Amino acid sequence: MDDIVSKQIVGWREWVSLPELGIPVIKAKLDTGARTSVLHASFIEPLNKNQQQVRFCVHPLQHNNEKEVICTAKVTDYRRIVDSGGHPEMRFIIQTVLRIGDLSLPLELSLTDREQMRFRLLLGRTAIRDFLIVDPALSFTLEKPKSKKKKSYPAAKN
Repeated sequence: MDDIVSKQIVGWREWVSLPELGIPVIKAKLDTGARTSVLHASFIEPLNKNQQQVRFCVHPLQHNNEKEVICTAKVTDYRRIVDSGGHPEMRFIIQTVLRIGDLSLPLELSLTDREQMRFRLLLGRTAIRDFLIVDPALSFTLEKPKSKKKKSYPAAKN
């Protein structure tokens, strides 16, 4: 029971940030039915023959392709992931940091095109199980991350 007390209670959707990728704010769905976390990315391309780094474009706001972040990240794996429709797909896997409320958590993300999905970021149970309790009756319980007042999102620097 002590373990439950130490975890943060959050809603099924929350505003978060991915600071290492240069994404100051993005809406996330916390999905305990999904094992793997996934980020909507387009123009996903390996930067070298060994596929040790990948570059991709993120449109962090749904229905807004004007705001974009060009990200570069180290590839930690290339894995077969089965989507919610049961279709297998090979995806690049990266590691980054998730900021949710006052917490900074390590996050493993698969990259794929989620243009038709309602959420640009889906947090699966492996990412959140040790830190968060999801209350499906709640939404946006945490303070929205502060975004710098700029006309566009900054490009990632890593």
